[in-house]
Amino acid sequence: MKARLTLVGLMLAAACSLPLGAHANRDGFNDVVKAIEQFYNVKHENVPLLARAGVKATRTVAKIKGGELRHIAEAGSIRVAFFEDQRFDSRGQIASFKASVQKALSDQWAPLVQTMAPKTEEQTHIFIREDGQKFHVLVIEIERTEATVVQATLKPEALAQLLKDPNEMGKAITDDATTSDP
Repeated sequence: MKARLTLVGLMLAAACSLPLGAHANRDGFNDVVKAIEQFYNVKHENVPLLARAGVKATRTVAKIKGGELRHIAEAGSIRVAFFEDQRFDSRGQIASFKASVQKALSDQWAPLVQTMAPKTEEQTHIFIREDGQKFHVLVIEIERTEATVVQATLKPEALAQLLKDPNEMGKAITDDATTSDP
């Protein structure tokens, strides 16, 4: 329990130490989507209008339902890019992809969690940056045939709630952003 509280405290301290003007004019989301497209030679799919309406409906249901989902739903904006039925093969250069993502985000985003499994090509990257009274969280999840990039704006309370279980943070944000069936 103490270790978990210490981890949460360290993550929040690191997040709060990011410079206020760290985001300049680039948002990171589009830069990461382009980096994925160029590295893997794939093309992302926009979220259709109907799915966006579903995301809004899901947020409404989450606010009513409460709990952890409510914190995410109250966050603010969510942006999503899908890559489906495509081949994500780094040809043994998975570390190069990680470097290209970090270069695309430059020093505007702080890495929070980065896991890579070169054998299965599965990757999860979570980055964070401060924006006034809120935080932006950027989640990149890549598997062999699909990938998702999600950027969510979170209030500090919602971020603290998600940091209670850092292993599930990216999954919670991605699931909330991509679920369109209330």
